[in-house]
Amino acid sequence: MPSAVLRAIRAQPWAITPDYLAVIERIAERALDAPEVIAKAEDGHEARYLQAVAAMGSRLDGARRTTIRNGVACIPILGPIFPRSNVMSDYSGATSLDVAAADLRVAQLSDAVTRILLVMDSPGGAVSGTAEFAGLIAASPKPVTAHVTGLGASACYWIASQAHEIVLDRAGLVGSIGVVMSVRAQEHADRDGYRQYDVVSSNAANKRPDFNTEAGREQLRAELDQIEKVFIGDVAKGRGVTPKTVIENFGRGGVKVGKSALDAGMVDRLGTLEDTLTRLARGGGATGKAGDRAADLETEVEAEAEAAPDTTAIPDTAAIPDALPRTGASTRLASLQLDLRRRRARS
Repeated sequence: MPSAVLRAIRAQPWAITPDYLAVIERIAERALDAPEVIAKAEDGHEARYLQAVAAMGSRLDGARRTTIRNGVACIPILGPIFPRSNVMSDYSGATSLDVAAADLRVAQLSDAVTRILLVMDSPGGAVSGTAEFAGLIAASPKPVTAHVTGLGASACYWIASQAHEIVLDRAGLVGSIGVVMSVRAQEHADRDGYRQYDVVSSNAANKRPDFNTEAGREQLRAELDQIEKVFIGDVAKGRGVTPKTVIENFGRGGVKVGKSALDAGMVDRLGTLEDTLTRLARGGGATGKAGDRAADLETEVEAEAEAAPDTTAIPDTAAIPDALPRTGASTRLASLQLDLRRRRARS
């Protein structure tokens, strides 16, 4: 029978690359010698993280993980992304959005900080908290640049898209726009000989869809599509394009490398982290598409979102992480996530 941690992982939607979700599940199972875990440990990401951190300067007063270099506050978004600190994030050296949000506030209030730089190399992570943190980036009173040193996938790109500009290493990858959820259905008795049956009330048949059937999987897909709709809408507004452009040109769930990402409009420029730090320290402004959001584009985005079919009922209320603010779009997304977690917790 899956552990409580593994059940929690499978009870929520993820915006993450497929290979990393498998690694997170193996770590939850304490299968540290699993091929997926070993392969990930040897893929060079730790060396990239250390190289990035080495360039980021000294610790910013009052911050936990953020550093400062020549007036530029460097907030690391490295490794898988979780809404808050936990055993998984501590073990894997991941990013906790509650810590990142607190550090962002410190940087925004510090007189020593003129610009903010997100130093990013992440496969993405949990959907929970991502839209809220992305909203903090979009609303920052100080200019924010996102620099992707290696991989800026899924939830990581969701956040990056809200910065005033995105810079990508020439061999870096961005994209993986979409949402995934890992579910398993019991077909045989467990090791103790027991089989679990979930019996729901007469008017709540959708609480326990049967994932052994296509109808059950389609129900889950429809719910994930609603979260993806929020994801795509945020990326579109952040990048100054329409949702249609994001769907057609931003990788269709895959990633784009370097110049291909630049040509598609997913990033604003190519360069090294050192180049970006030097330019920002000299007062180089953020010239990305996110800095020129136009009112007519916002109207077009909203009209397109209204025209899209809405197949899932949205609960009225939901819990949102305390470290992050409640907004209209994020409340809607959190409602979807809470509903999914409640219905999948015992699947």
